[in-house]
Amino acid sequence: MSPPPPSMPEPAAAMPASSKAGEVRAISSDELRKHAKAGDLWISISGDVYDVTAWVAHHPGGDIPLLTLAGQDATDAFAAYHPPSVRPLLRRFLVGRLEDYAVSPASADFRRLLAQLSSAGLFERVGPTPKVQVAGMAVLLCVAFYCVLACASAWAHLLAGGLIGFIWIQSGWMGHDSGHHRITGHATLDRLLQVLSGNCLTGLSIAWWKCNHNTHHISCNSLDHDPDLQHMPLFAVSSKLFGLWSYFYERTLVFDAVSKFLISYQHWTFYPVMGFARINLLVQSAVFLFSKRKVPQRPLEIAGVAAFWLWYPMLVSCLPNWWERVAFVAASFVITGIQHVQFCLNHFSSEVYVGPPKGNDWFEKQTAGTLDILCSPWMDWFHGGLQFQIEHHLFPRLPRCHLRKVAPFVRDLCKKHGLPYAAASFWEANVLTWKTLRAAALQARKATSGAAPKNLVWEAVNTHG
Repeated sequence: MSPPPPSMPEPAAAMPASSKAGEVRAISSDELRKHAKAGDLWISISGDVYDVTAWVAHHPGGDIPLLTLAGQDATDAFAAYHPPSVRPLLRRFLVGRLEDYAVSPASADFRRLLAQLSSAGLFERVGPTPKVQVAGMAVLLCVAFYCVLACASAWAHLLAGGLIGFIWIQSGWMGHDSGHHRITGHATLDRLLQVLSGNCLTGLSIAWWKCNHNTHHISCNSLDHDPDLQHMPLFAVSSKLFGLWSYFYERTLVFDAVSKFLISYQHWTFYPVMGFARINLLVQSAVFLFSKRKVPQRPLEIAGVAAFWLWYPMLVSCLPNWWERVAFVAASFVITGIQHVQFCLNHFSSEVYVGPPKGNDWFEKQTAGTLDILCSPWMDWFHGGLQFQIEHHLFPRLPRCHLRKVAPFVRDLCKKHGLPYAAASFWEANVLTWKTLRAAALQARKATSGAAPKNLVWEAVNTHG
């Protein structure tokens, strides 16, 4: 969920029915659960109950986070994604007070730590990382263009392709950071950086990424709600995914003969496929932009992606022959594949579950479904903040420069409440991921496939993640 922009007008229909002055209606949890659909959506925050039905269509974070937490307590998720300044905006949606409101010890400690970090001003102190990133990406882009346009060596051309891939990785980290918090202090400048470094530079729609990523955070490691675990027909981390309904993609994750064959060998195909996973993201961005889903500033998003499909093919066409062009594109995609592997390491081997997340066990679910990557401080640039994935999931608005400082406090909280705090080296995380994929592959070989396979083009287009 995201804070509403100051410029957005308040929809008149969002106003709840007024009650007598001084009266606060008592609402039970059972009654709250009855209002859990798009046309009748209530949530509870800090014990107050809000009717946000009319706000769903205007929510900057999209409708999925609200629909996912509808009819239940959403205090921790709200606090994690919104600054305190957003709280007063809730008053116009107030309908009553939850009479049986309770807070678990873990949630209480999480909220205290969140308040301490906010009081210390850590959420506003971004540090120099974004500026260094922009400068570094600009330099590397100039070097890549020079290698293609001014050098005759095939090795220089191959190097240029690798540099483009490395730039795409850094662009991914920048898009991730700017999607969670303001990296410049100015919303318009942040938006400009998102479109330039994301849509224009990589061909990936930032609007598509936000929709996908917000859902992932809210439904971390829910097999039927988290799109980051729904990679069929190529990959499955659990046999429970076979034939499961995806609430994000609104379709069944078909387990047919093609899926069974591909998943049965996924522990061997994982790394080769990750080398070219960028193709899938490009396809998903295009499908999203031309879908019926609500896309903020759709023309701008499409224009940005179109800019990528102008400059990148033109740069490739400047190479002298076809084998160098193929090598250039392959180098770009394979280098970027490192980032796609990193995305998987943090969650593939962690605990999974079926069903929607529950707002009152936010702390527990985020820690159980996430894995930190152990590394030295000088390697932080390589992981882009994802090495502290547990901390990032608990405090998504926290700039990455503070994650290492916060990690010991989170570790202590987990120990205090007997919750898992999973951490492994980069190598160990890869081994755990491989073992998870192998276990699911063996289950796929024994399972009976369902529907008859469609054509391979259909399968490729419907490969998500």
